[in-house]
Amino acid sequence: MIKYIVVLLASLLFSPAQAAILEGRVVGVADGDTITVLDASNTQYKVRLSGIDAPEKKQPFGQVSKKSLSDLVYNKTVQVDWSKVDRYSRIVGKVWVNDLDANLEQVKRGLAWHYTKYSNEQPLEDRHSYLDAQEDARASQAGLWVEPNPIPPWDWRKATR
Repeated sequence: MIKYIVVLLASLLFSPAQAAILEGRVVGVADGDTITVLDASNTQYKVRLSGIDAPEKKQPFGQVSKKSLSDLVYNKTVQVDWSKVDRYSRIVGKVWVNDLDANLEQVKRGLAWHYTKYSNEQPLEDRHSYLDAQEDARASQAGLWVEPNPIPPWDWRKATR
């Protein structure tokens, strides 16, 4: 509980122009866009990957997306560049494994959508690279784009309520 208060207070101190870096080892992968990071003080943080939305676990490609993210980050040291905490008390940020943007890689693999609803929170360069990656994945029918009409997770969540 205290860690969430600290994260919330930290998020209030940072404007969108300022960012913080969380460094730690990934100890959990919930799905294709959510991980748990353990920092040097043994505090765990839930992290939602910014700029993307991956299929839900029960949705087509949901488990494939989760495995892809796990292969990218699980048990590895990551840096999370963040400036926001969402309504579920998760840090929202870009996850770096060495020099690899894991968020962008999920889109490139066709295992997440560029979440355009929140693209105004991304730097302009990221907006373009994520959108280009999605178009490339769609054109090459990578991952979920093999389906003729894949359902975006935000629509799938609405339909299952």
